[in-house]
Amino acid sequence: MKIFILIVLLNVSIYAENNKKKQKYVANIVPKIMSVKTKKNRFFYLLVPAVYKVYYKLLYHYNSVKKDLLNGTNKERIAILKKKYRANSDKELLEALKPHPISIVLAQASMESAWATSRFFVEANNIFGMWSANKNEPRIPANIQRDGNKTIWLRKFNSIEDSVKAYYLLVGKGTAFKEFRKLRVETKNPYELVKKLDKYSEIGDKYGEELSQIIKHNKLERYDIK
Repeated sequence: MKIFILIVLLNVSIYAENNKKKQKYVANIVPKIMSVKTKKNRFFYLLVPAVYKVYYKLLYHYNSVKKDLLNGTNKERIAILKKKYRANSDKELLEALKPHPISIVLAQASMESAWATSRFFVEANNIFGMWSANKNEPRIPANIQRDGNKTIWLRKFNSIEDSVKAYYLLVGKGTAFKEFRKLRVETKNPYELVKKLDKYSEIGDKYGEELSQIIKHNKLERYDIK
């Protein structure tokens, strides 16, 4: 566990060191005038540290559970996790827990939040456009309505890190991402994986195509753990 924490802190500190001479940004303030370069610098400044922290924690958890399954230990813990993730087998549990490449997370975040400038992000730290169906959880109304006068609600998070955690949990549990989960234990290739995210958006197959373009154009694979 100590080694894991050191790795997380090292990666985050390296990123911070590389950005210490750059403009510092805050999530709830969007400069009125920004070049494309400035907008992207702001996005990476805000997102990369949080995504790294969540990714490493999830990876550590995945490897810990994988070890338990191999050794037949902590069976009560495994049972609780299977119930949480609706997993019917050890294989399905590992598929649910394994985090996918950071390049995909950043690509989706940029697309869903217009590079961290959307109202959902600025007002609610909602970087992935996650909807809310629970009136008892923190949320904000969308500017659009559906089915007549039905208000669409979006979740509100305390931090960007919380938003990233919720996103990974959604992908780990949602029935729409079953094929995606199966593939992410077989490959780390982001261009193959995004093809299975067609159900994340109403634009279907085009969603994966656009994510691929974002990853390639912005060289997001440089953030992936090799």
